[in-house]
Amino acid sequence: MATVSSAILDPLMAADPAGPRITYYDDATGERIELSTATLANWAAKTGNLLRDELGAGPSSRVAVLLPAHWQSAAVLLGIWWIGAEVVLGAGEADVALCTKDRLADADAAVGVGEVAVLSLDPFGKPVDDLPVGVTDYATAVRVHGDQIVPEASPGPALDGRSVADVLAAARMSADAQGLTAQDRLLSSASWDTADALTEHLLAPLVVGASLVQVANPDPAALDRRRQTEKVTKG
Repeated sequence: MATVSSAILDPLMAADPAGPRITYYDDATGERIELSTATLANWAAKTGNLLRDELGAGPSSRVAVLLPAHWQSAAVLLGIWWIGAEVVLGAGEADVALCTKDRLADADAAVGVGEVAVLSLDPFGKPVDDLPVGVTDYATAVRVHGDQIVPEASPGPALDGRSVADVLAAARMSADAQGLTAQDRLLSSASWDTADALTEHLLAPLVVGASLVQVANPDPAALDRRRQTEKVTKG
């Protein structure tokens, strides 16, 4: 059985590994990061290897994702799915949690004595300062792991109890409803904090081969120019 990551990334790698897949802006900081499919797949593989080899996660694991809509969050999600584990959004018990520092309390509540990794989301990979003992700094830990991965052959539930097949079917239905194709470049500032939002705003464009321009803290004055410079076709 294919994982969500295999079903999405394998066709993209075959079709266009070098083209832009996710372009991330933060208008509050001026940050702009562009990831090709190959770079996104490598980050996802490193994350999957971190989860599998260091944090003890696998196809029976529930992994809480307490992160904003960000390019590193996309890599985390795909990494979780590479190893056949289940993404848990919002409240719910989990075995492992990945979060920002301001959501450490939520992560602790989700996992109890389970593993927690904290992301700085810094574009230069800076670690998080002053983490509690026993909490993993994602930026420091992930860089030592390999950027190739063997996908899980028997994945468990993929997203808040939904199977791999259900998640992929929902993503394709959403892409159809939005009229998305592989030729589209979608501009979005939507969150990914529920299963439906994640399906509509991240998985739908990826599953049909579209590319995503994701904007945090959007500046309304910059949107028209960005649509032109990024050759946006939707949003």
